[in-house]
Amino acid sequence: MVLSVSERTFAQEVFQSSTPVLVHFWAPWCGLCRAIDPTLITFQSDWAGQVKLVGVNADQNFKLAHTYRLTSLPTLILFEGEKARFRLEQYQGREELRRTLDSWMLAVENSPKIQLLQPQEVVNR
Repeated sequence: MVLSVSERTFAQEVFQSSTPVLVHFWAPWCGLCRAIDPTLITFQSDWAGQVKLVGVNADQNFKLAHTYRLTSLPTLILFEGEKARFRLEQYQGREELRRTLDSWMLAVENSPKIQLLQPQEVVNR
């Protein structure tokens, strides 16, 4: 099941997440948005603990739709903290979608992580 977020909960659920977050912007009238749900749920399951999947109803969250300049639905954006790392707007089919999502996660896994030191660790170095 996909966690539904709104303008009110977006920052907490996306920006403050300890793992990358895949945001699925969708609308109830969008058949393609519903068609990719099984692929997204499988993706989340396969990458359990390494990615969080959330959904945003673009019709009910106009400010978010405007902020991220949505021009088509579905739109997928992978966030790390407050940074949008990857974006997908053109759906090419389930297999292509899955390959794209997996390649994003591999890129995130292989990117250097910033390690934040606690003040006492800086002093002891």
